[in-house]
Amino acid sequence: MNTSPKRKIVSSRHLADGEGWEASEFEFGLIIAFNAFSRWMVKCMAAAGHTEMSPLEILVLHNVNHRGRDKRLSDVCFVLNIDDTHTVNYALRKLLKAGLIESEKRGKEVFYRTSTSGAALCQSYREVRERCLIDGLGRMDMSGDELSSIAASLRALSGQYDQASRAASSL
Repeated sequence: MNTSPKRKIVSSRHLADGEGWEASEFEFGLIIAFNAFSRWMVKCMAAAGHTEMSPLEILVLHNVNHRGRDKRLSDVCFVLNIDDTHTVNYALRKLLKAGLIESEKRGKEVFYRTSTSGAALCQSYREVRERCLIDGLGRMDMSGDELSSIAASLRALSGQYDQASRAASSL
């Protein structure tokens, strides 16, 4: 009989001592999931026909395309929970230069929308995603409700990390 304690899988053992090791274990899972998701987005976009896009550029393109509504820089940053607006602004400029989005100045605000080629690229990405990812997710022993529950938990945990970052800023 194996009586050794359960080994924790963490990225930073010095953060997993005592109470809170579960958070370190979760964070390690988040790190590898984030990197796998980033790699997936880049490969999916390449398969859809556009190589050389960063994960942030892909997220920004999909957000600008979302629901076919024009977006401001602040809208994109808010939805993606990004404080560093200059990185999103740089992504928007690259997408403009590539002809995947268009901009329109209204007063002091600049609004962005996907171009015809940007919308077509998002559709191609969707098709690759369905063929390569969604089909595989359907074969996992997990219901759509369980996946939705995990997504809700991740959104709730993001609030905890946001609150902790505000607290750390006040130290």
